[in-house]
Amino acid sequence: MNSALGDSGADVCVIIPAAGSGTRLGEPVPKAFVDLGGRTIIERCVDHIPASLGASVVVVVPADLIGRARTLLPGVTVVAGGAHRSESVRAGIAASGDAGILLVHDAARPLTPARVFGDVIDAVRSGHPAVVPAIPVVDTLKQVEAVAGGLERVTRTVDREELRAVQTPQGFTRDALLRAHADDTGLATDDAGLAERCGIDVHLVPGDPLAMKITTPWDLRIVRDVVGRS
Repeated sequence: MNSALGDSGADVCVIIPAAGSGTRLGEPVPKAFVDLGGRTIIERCVDHIPASLGASVVVVVPADLIGRARTLLPGVTVVAGGAHRSESVRAGIAASGDAGILLVHDAARPLTPARVFGDVIDAVRSGHPAVVPAIPVVDTLKQVEAVAGGLERVTRTVDREELRAVQTPQGFTRDALLRAHADDTGLATDDAGLAERCGIDVHLVPGDPLAMKITTPWDLRIVRDVVGRS
């Protein structure tokens, strides 16, 4: 990580949308509040933001869990989210003060290494308005269509050499993220998708396998194992 970040990081805000229910995880509480080795997922997510960034942090949670989140995360700004991820990100932007660089980071990637944060910020500082970490796709990918009998038929094999699996934190200049979210009806699975839609070039930096996203019970089992071994 660039050592200069510690001197100039006050203009960075990390927005963590954590207002989703995480129904695919099958846990009795929203995903961000699931236990992960004695701490909640959202606590570990905030813990992994490098202190050297000097960044402010905004966590966006369901309205009925604001009090719980503020207890778990002293010193962190906590605000209520919306029905969709994009609405929650916009709530985070509104609470981000005047930070010139905004990172949007999935709460469900609690083990993202410090190096990834630093690389994203360095790339934004170097003049790229939208930057995302990504890793190569290693599985063979097939495009399919539904057929009779509840099966699917392969229509073609996709060239994985041109594909990347995108992670977070995704970094933006403030102007770029505001532009990406200017259409308040815009919904996307990530903020880079909104940026692409409005013509902003998105550049990549190397991601990391530890930045995996917790979505399914199997993912949670893997991350718990990693935490237990660390």
